[in-house]
Amino acid sequence: MESRLKVLGHPVHPMLVMFPAALLITAVLFDVIDTAGGPDFLGEVAYWNITVGLIGGLLAAAAGLFDLLAIPAGTRAKRVALTHAAANVAVILLFAAVWVVRLNADSRAAGGALIAIEVVALGILSVSAWLGGELVDRLGVGVDRDAHLDAPSSLRTSGSQ
Repeated sequence: MESRLKVLGHPVHPMLVMFPAALLITAVLFDVIDTAGGPDFLGEVAYWNITVGLIGGLLAAAAGLFDLLAIPAGTRAKRVALTHAAANVAVILLFAAVWVVRLNADSRAAGGALIAIEVVALGILSVSAWLGGELVDRLGVGVDRDAHLDAPSSLRTSGSQ
């Protein structure tokens, strides 16, 4: 099933998911290092990574919604996609809760309880990432219908290479 939202012939959703995932993972690493006695600025950097990660996550979710809505009902792909989407919403909500707590705090440092929430969110994110891979690699969601090892460039509109 070909992606509904593309830029220069490539699906937008997979292009967008890497940024929030990387930012949120890095935020948790920085929070752990900060809590373990690392430089004080890491808590602040982690907070801003979460801020930008949430914005990127919402953009990725909007792009993913285009593909989700195009998947036929009653298929395994639809069930996997709905689970993938629900997991991503859970991740966004958990990190948003952490962000809200830190928003007006005296310090942007996370501390134990918030880091625990972040780690749970990363666990959910890892499951969701696997489900996203299942959608693309196993179920063919977002894959161009003419894809093959000698397919022409996505920038070409004709069948020639």
